[in-house]
Amino acid sequence: MMSAKVFQSDAPLDERRVIIRRLHRDVEMVELPWGLRARDGGPGAVNVIRSEGRTFPTHRCLVPASEFRHRSFSFSLVNGDWFYFAGIWRPATPDWPEAYAILTTEANADIAPFHDRQMVVLTRDQRMVWLDALVPEDEILRPPSAGTFRVRRHSTSPVQTKLAV
Repeated sequence: MMSAKVFQSDAPLDERRVIIRRLHRDVEMVELPWGLRARDGGPGAVNVIRSEGRTFPTHRCLVPASEFRHRSFSFSLVNGDWFYFAGIWRPATPDWPEAYAILTTEANADIAPFHDRQMVVLTRDQRMVWLDALVPEDEILRPPSAGTFRVRRHSTSPVQTKLAV
């Protein structure tokens, strides 16, 4: 049984996570670092990519998660299920490892009070639709309807290091 974990939006770019991708006729799980080399060849990495107006005919992937966190808030599906972020991956080059990035779209009504963008969230029934390019990108890479996410605020107070006596 696969388990999904919390996705930290401020995780280091090279943090490794399991992604799911189609390779030839097979679907495989592989652990890759987060962050693609910038197209301009600069030294920086890109961890999220705007999806609007773009096509992604190959190298699609899914990043499983149970919730994601942004600053002091966490977001999970109201129904408690885990989900996937839509992503793309690139093969290794001589100066950059095989890696992935997550696609973004405008924020839905649940996330808009916290950020104007969000990572594209796909449900389990959308996973093969994305991997196999069964519908045009603009039909699947869009924000979910309002009321999809449960939003929780995390305490920003310091962690108690010992019990009071």
